Amino acid sequence: MKYLDEFRDPDIARKILGEIRRVTTRPWVIMEICGGQTHSIIKNGIHQLLPDEIELVHGPGCPVCVTPLELIDRAVAIASKPGVIFTSFGDMLRVPGSRKDLFMVKSEGGDVRVVYSPLDAVKLARDNPDRHVVFFAVGFETTAPNNAMAVWQAHREGLDNFSVLVSHVLVPPAMSALLSSPNNRVQGYLAAGHVCTIMGWEEYEPIVEQFRVPVVVTGFEPVDILEGVLMVVTQLEQGISRVENQYSRAVRREGNMPARDLIRRVFEISDRKWRGIGSIPMSGFKLRAEFAAHDAELLFDAGAIQVDEPEICISGLVLQGLKKPYECPAFGKECTPMTPLGATMVSTEGACAAYHSYHRHQLVPDVTS
Repeated sequence: MKYLDEFRDPDIARKILGEIRRVTTRPWVIMEICGGQTHSIIKNGIHQLLPDEIELVHGPGCPVCVTPLELIDRAVAIASKPGVIFTSFGDMLRVPGSRKDLFMVKSEGGDVRVVYSPLDAVKLARDNPDRHVVFFAVGFETTAPNNAMAVWQAHREGLDNFSVLVSHVLVPPAMSALLSSPNNRVQGYLAAGHVCTIMGWEEYEPIVEQFRVPVVVTGFEPVDILEGVLMVVTQLEQGISRVENQYSRAVRREGNMPARDLIRRVFEISDRKWRGIGSIPMSGFKLRAEFAAHDAELLFDAGAIQVDEPEICISGLVLQGLKKPYECPAFGKECTPMTPLGATMVSTEGACAAYHSYHRHQLVPDVTS
């Protein structure tokens, strides 16, 4: 199969579902890593079509959701400073900080702008030499090459009025951290296909060797996900574990080498805090010392950051696959996409937003919005 329609074909999906039912003999818990996969699963009702023995749980693969509250508060503080043009992708503007979000900063007169590429932010710096332009560099390995290119370009041009607020996280360390938890329920992974287009799938081999869990690199269309589930369940039923690549039309074992090389030149691996999970050793990127002049955290004194997470929100447990969004007492009531308490509801890739968009009327019958 090569084209999009084939990965949405109902007849092909039915055949794979039949094969999943045939090979499944006992309960299994499988985690999809990516929020895009979560949305495809809920939107297409895949979780309802699978045999009762197979439970899909939703992982921490939403970059907006796992950006720590301290970074949101720091972004708000920097964006509020005079002379700053703060730039970001649109989905970060509505993520609530402890007291306000970036939209509120904009409504109060802050110069907060949505861009569609970090290179747009570099252009703003080039066109506004008397202002300082900050880009909120959030994401997994998928966005790291673009952000690295922006820093590389600004450095090469000598644009000392451009910096990035970095909150890059890495998928494999988070997978290992979840498997190491005493509360872990995950028995197999659907790895995020787009992350693997950049980094390849060789990084998952040590995880499989250490924890003996199947990892299947999986795409995002319904047939992709069903094939990925079938490949994981087949391994589990046979008592084997290895890395397999369902998304072979886009992913190679070594990934995209030029992109990986650019990432390595600009970033180095560091410890990172994940919202709802906590600090995970060597799970993120920070700028290398030679690019310190473009590091917004070093350039701006954001003052003392005192975070204030809403007590009722269970997004941290959702991100670890320990709870489903509808198990939150605030789901669809106090917490909606218009009034989000946590990032999993505000982000377009968040698990709570997925259930609210496609499944809320079955979960919360009195919801009318």
